[in-house]
Amino acid sequence: MKRETLFLKIALFLIGTPIAALCFYGLPLLAMNVSGSSFANMIYGILAVMYASAIPFYAALYQAFKLLTFIDRNNAFSESSVKALKTIKTCAIVIGSFYTVGMPLFYMLAEADDAPGVIVIGMIFIFGSIVIAVFAAVLQKLLNNAIEIKSENDLTV
Repeated sequence: MKRETLFLKIALFLIGTPIAALCFYGLPLLAMNVSGSSFANMIYGILAVMYASAIPFYAALYQAFKLLTFIDRNNAFSESSVKALKTIKTCAIVIGSFYTVGMPLFYMLAEADDAPGVIVIGMIFIFGSIVIAVFAAVLQKLLNNAIEIKSENDLTV
């Protein structure tokens, strides 16, 4: 099992690295390039949403890393794992909320630039966050049920 969790930990690192590069290099370059255009205020708002959503994104990645560590230690069926899943769910809801609030900016940018694909990009973030939140909620409920069954079995034996 350690090999699989190591693979997933590497995958978490590979997911987080491009987002960090985007936050430190890509988004500032975009902000500098649009500084004099008529779209600047809309782009700055969208950049603010992206930067704000990076915080819960990395919090969720950290919780996923902790969850994988619990699995490595054969401690997957514990309250700590349930708490990590709850935090992941909350982070996904917060990210989805940020993009939902920022959706009018995506719409205004799409209207001004005549690029309806911009709205689809905003919707992908929202629906992706919803899917992750629902998935984490289902796993949290299943894990709670498994912990309950385990504690009943421990009392029976």
